[in-house]
Amino acid sequence: MDRHIINSSDTVLDALGKLNCLSGQVMTLFVVEPDGRMSGTLTDGDIRRGLLAGATPKSEVSTVMHRSFKSLGPETIDLALLREFREKGVRLIPRLDADGRIIEIIDTTITPTRLPISAILMAGGKGERLRPLTLETPKPLLKIGGKAIIDYNVDMMERSGIRNIRVAVNYMADKIEAHFSERHNGSEIECVHEDSPLGTIGAASLMDHTPGGDTLVMNADLLTSLSLEEMYLHHLDNKADITIAAIPYNVAVPYAILSTEGGLVNAIEEKPSYSYYANAGIYIISNELLNSLPKGKRTDATDLIEQAIAAGRNVGYYPISGIWIDIGSPTDFAHAQELMRQHRLLADT
Repeated sequence: MDRHIINSSDTVLDALGKLNCLSGQVMTLFVVEPDGRMSGTLTDGDIRRGLLAGATPKSEVSTVMHRSFKSLGPETIDLALLREFREKGVRLIPRLDADGRIIEIIDTTITPTRLPISAILMAGGKGERLRPLTLETPKPLLKIGGKAIIDYNVDMMERSGIRNIRVAVNYMADKIEAHFSERHNGSEIECVHEDSPLGTIGAASLMDHTPGGDTLVMNADLLTSLSLEEMYLHHLDNKADITIAAIPYNVAVPYAILSTEGGLVNAIEEKPSYSYYANAGIYIISNELLNSLPKGKRTDATDLIEQAIAAGRNVGYYPISGIWIDIGSPTDFAHAQELMRQHRLLADT
């Protein structure tokens, strides 16, 4: 953070030196007063305009800085405001404490948003349909495009500002733990052991969940381009207790379908097609519901959803419009490899 901060009494020449060191990064400096309060921002454009207006290399930074700036407060981050700044092209956003001092600098090129939720990745399955690939490697560590499947999901969470990430492990748990002990480019990942398989959400009962919050629960063997920010805002807008990410699923019947009543045919429909939404294995769930899970008992996510519906809770869904691949079979694995290969070809052109 310090490389982006300069004192108001430093010279324009000092500022040019600092900006030069930022070459290849976001070239913005935040100007602070002797008491630490932020008073402005500075770019090479500000310096150029200042020099044209009569400033010299020995002038103080305060004479050329931009005094009107955007910032966030110390409280819970306003996601709508953060998104507004981002959409206006503001790449570095300071968070200030109550006295106007910089707490942190959010780089929206690295972390576009900052979701106030925890996350759980379910990674305990044996991946039997992918054998022999999973005989010596747990499915979440299989590589797509040279990168472990689970790392795509952790990276997506980190880009969304999620820092509290836990991984439920069982099959070849030691290999997943070793993988994260060597992963140094983001959050600290905590692995939580299932002593026996606990279904698709039962492992969440082994963890503590902060009252009043929400948690993203996701299968670790998925590849998706889902916007976690949009899903979370949708979850808030609907005041939901559970939001289920959903994928469109179409069923085409290759026959003429009869509509019958009392032994008679009253209509016929030729080769109809039906559209549904299918469960994508990604959920945002209130911590209250997660804390209600029976400890150490096998529970599937669908069990929790059905119980929530029966209790009159708000259960919503969020349609995924982009990529979603459940890597459950050799065909799915090959498809994901080809998709990544094509993505890289497009990126190189």
